[in-house]
Amino acid sequence: MAAAFVINAAHQGAVPVLTPLIVCADDFGLETGVDQAIITLAKLGRISATGCLVQAPHFEQSAQALKGLPIDLGLHLNLTEPLGQTGLCLPLGQLLWRTYSGLIARQAIAEQIETQLDLFEKHVGQVPDFIDGHLHVHQFPIVRELLLQAVARRYSDNLPWLRDTRAAPMSSQLPLMQRLKARLIGVLGASSLLRLAKQAGIQSNQGFAGAYDFDRPHPAYQTMLNAWLEQATSQMLLMVHPATHASPTLAFGADRVEEYRVLRGDAFAAQLQQQGLQITRLSGFLAHRDHKT
Repeated sequence: MAAAFVINAAHQGAVPVLTPLIVCADDFGLETGVDQAIITLAKLGRISATGCLVQAPHFEQSAQALKGLPIDLGLHLNLTEPLGQTGLCLPLGQLLWRTYSGLIARQAIAEQIETQLDLFEKHVGQVPDFIDGHLHVHQFPIVRELLLQAVARRYSDNLPWLRDTRAAPMSSQLPLMQRLKARLIGVLGASSLLRLAKQAGIQSNQGFAGAYDFDRPHPAYQTMLNAWLEQATSQMLLMVHPATHASPTLAFGADRVEEYRVLRGDAFAAQLQQQGLQITRLSGFLAHRDHKT
């Protein structure tokens, strides 16, 4: 999309109005290469948020490097990834079935939410700017209700924003199965989550991009990134998973390393400029907008 223009009265010229884009790197704390990539991209201004896996073994140590970074810091709520934690942790398929059927212990979910929020505050040294979910679990039935209850109780004076996973407009250049996956993510609870969040006065991004199937052949990351950016609208969130390097056990390590290579490259910066996009902290954007109104 092209940038809009307004007239600058002082100079009587057209000044581009840049479209805010949220670029959120998931999985901080998962592995050293992931953490290094996120810190580097934050310093370069190539991301504006990161979601933290607070129960990862080395998160306490890694979290020190987050302080002072010019990005939003959030909880990447985890109910599926075994990180050595105690309490509820289920494979994605089982979690989906149990939450949609209602056959899950609400107390176990509530305890995980509270534990992870406590760890975030303890190690990051602040309340979360936002909350999302590893494999988007924050929007599942029961989870979303309990999460919103915890947020309202703990952060009534400083509400975090939540990730909206409803798919942004997608280019027909992207593979059909990739477009279907992006829509499926949003179908699994996003509208219900956003309806409840709105009732609670909690805000979110507007549109979601960046999903692709690591397990299937897919276009080059640069090609996909260009397609997402060409369709970007105001306050869209682009999800990324960068890593400077990957251990043999890191899932989709090669794809993560390629994401990092592209995101720190000159072509990404040039595409942002061409499309009139500005990587933006959503917390600051929302606060400024609310202050103006």
